[in-house]
Amino acid sequence: MGRVHWCGSGLSSGPGLRRLIDAGRAVTLWTIEPDQARALLAGRAAPIAEYSTEALGSTVQRGDVVVSMLPPDLHLGLAKVALAHGAHFACSSYLSPELRALDAQARHAGLAFVAEVGLDPGIDHLMAHDLIADYRRSAAFDPANTLSFHSYCGGIPAEPNAFRYKFSWSPLGVLRALKSPSRSIRHFAELRVAHPWQAVSRYDAPLPRPETFEVYPNRDSLSFLKDYGFEPGWKIEDFVRGTIRLLGWHDAWAPVFAALEDETPGADQRLAQLAQKLWSENAYGPGEPDRVVLTVSLVARAQGREVFHRDWVLDARGDARGSAMARLVSGPLSLAVEAILAHDIPAGVHPAPSDPKLVKGWLAALQSQAQYLAKTDRLA
Repeated sequence: MGRVHWCGSGLSSGPGLRRLIDAGRAVTLWTIEPDQARALLAGRAAPIAEYSTEALGSTVQRGDVVVSMLPPDLHLGLAKVALAHGAHFACSSYLSPELRALDAQARHAGLAFVAEVGLDPGIDHLMAHDLIADYRRSAAFDPANTLSFHSYCGGIPAEPNAFRYKFSWSPLGVLRALKSPSRSIRHFAELRVAHPWQAVSRYDAPLPRPETFEVYPNRDSLSFLKDYGFEPGWKIEDFVRGTIRLLGWHDAWAPVFAALEDETPGADQRLAQLAQKLWSENAYGPGEPDRVVLTVSLVARAQGREVFHRDWVLDARGDARGSAMARLVSGPLSLAVEAILAHDIPAGVHPAPSDPKLVKGWLAALQSQAQYLAKTDRLA
């Protein structure tokens, strides 16, 4: 059985890393922060190595798995190290075009490269695949139906603050992400938005206790139509993958949005200063619980009448095991590592699996990681 080379000892690494060690996997933790790495292991015995691509390349062997929990711009370099030494690769971030371009080489070498196996992207993909499979098997299935698909996810404070958000790491990445445009489908038409705050709407989440949030479309939703198995001829009223925030977030962040629209000289420096101010005023305190909410919904209508309506809903909070975000990012990643080692994922570059056996198995394994995780049939 190959060794797992887990690269990165950040806040989100702990639960998945410890899960692999507790399961008896041979794991080496690669880090530039040895004290932080030792704290992450929480007394478990596993080698800690000083990270560099050169040192990793001199150690990794054929059949090993290289796991990147480093910043997204470093994934490609680690994937190339894995490819050069006959090792598999896994990360939780979105599949970049550069990583996808390694598909033919990975297939030829018999190596599985997997991305989008965290929370979002990751668990949301599993839920989407499961709902689409349910719909195709149902008596309601008809290519003439009209479909609406919504997937919203977000990390929010379990104890709301005036700013309606708290940071567990530097806010600069969050601010830069808000400058990205998005594409989705709303009311049968493509919706293009230059900045997310221009398309904020209210959303009643189907939680056990009803709760209203604010949501906005995120990135390019339309690229996932094919991944989720939507046929080209289907009539789609809505298709959106978005971010969920506490009610009142849009108003609380109005000064931030104004700063993000600033394109005058020195704007980058002012943005960095703003990030530091937000970090000092709105960071999580030691031991303060976070919260993660994820909802995925699929509705089919025939002549305006609902004939299929199912939701997956996840609501998790930080507890003695650590933050909800850490559990739900690194937990699925550890499941992907085990699937790679079990040869359950074919050679090539892939996002989160759509295979029903893996989807159901992973969702079942994640039940213990959230205070609430369930699929509901609204028409039952």
